[in-house]
This record gives sequence, structure tokens and C-alpha cells, in this order.
Amino acid sequence: MDNSGKEKEAMQLMAEADKKVKASGSFLGGMFGGNHKVEDACEIYARAANMFKMAKNWSAAGNAFCQAARLHMQLQNKLDSATSFVDAGNAYKKADPQEAINCLNQAIDIYTDMAIAHYEQAADYYKGEESNSSANKCLLKVGHYSAQLELYPKAIEIYEQVAMNTMDNPLLKYNAKEYFFKASLCHFIVDELNAK
Repeated sequence: MDNSGKEKEAMQLMAEADKKVKASGSFLGGMFGGNHKVEDACEIYARAANMFKMAKNWSAAGNAFCQAARLHMQLQNKLDSATSFVDAGNAYKKADPQEAINCLNQAIDIYTDMAIAHYEQAADYYKGEESNSSANKCLLKVGHYSAQLELYPKAIEIYEQVAMNTMDNPLLKYNAKEYFFKASLCHFIVDELNAK
């Protein structure tokens, strides 16, 4: 099969996936397996993207991977969504560098959000074992990643919480100043008056 045949097949797959997405949004589609149709559409978009890659139509491949990524996110499949955004970024890299950057940034945001959830869970486990030092290390990671995602109120809360935790420990109380400083930087970004 030549490139034009692969591209034609990919376009047919895109149309098929679009139909499944529309059918899942209808009233009856929502009642009878709407999520299943969306999952099928994700798979079909990925197949179409790979066909577009074989045809060397990089923009169309990137677009198909992005469609799959958005549907995975709608289904709360964060890991699959991030993976699809990375695939889209790799395809767009050959045709549209700015769109590649956008896709890779979306993947980074998803991976970072997943890391935050895991560090929060780890901190809870450490607190349950009364391993406060390890819990604080995990919370500091949550604060760091929250600041990266511009979730400043969450970062402020975490930094202030860790600072308060360390103030009670004679060996760690000197670190509290650093954590309060990080919290004040986040306050400054949110609102200059809060920082003062």
C-alpha cells in the first residue's frame, strides 16, 4: 500500500472515530455504553495516527494523537492521555514545532499532577508511621510541583505546613525560615499585599 492509500485509510479511521464520539454523546449512546464507544474511539484515533505516520503526514498524525489524548483525559485515563500527548508532540516535531511544544507541555502537566498525587499519598503513609521527616520531604515535593503548575495557594499551604512542623524540632527549626521564605515568594506571586 502506498502513502496515499495509507492516508486514505487513516482518514476513514478518523471519520469512524468521530462517529463513535458523536454517538457516545447522544442520549441513547450515553445510556448504552457511551464510555465504551469513547474508549473505542481512542483506539481508532491511535490507529489512524499511526497510519498517518506511515504516510509521513506528521500534522495529521499529531492531530489524531491529540484527539486520543483528549478522550483519554475525558475518561480520566491520565497516563494514557499523557502518553498520547507525547506521541502527538513527537509527530508534530517534524511539521509544527510550536504545536509539538504545546503537546509536550500538556504531557508534562499531566505527569506532574500525577506526581503530586503520589507524593501526597506517600506523605500520608509516612505520617501514619510517624516518620515526620520523610513526610515533610514528600510534602516539599508536593509544594515544589504545585508551584511549577502555578497552583500557588496549594504550594503556600504546603510550605507553611512544613515550616510549622519543623519549628517544633530543635534540629530542623532552622529550615523553617527557608520554607516560610518559599511560601512568601508564592504569596508574592499571588498578591503583593499577601506577601507583605
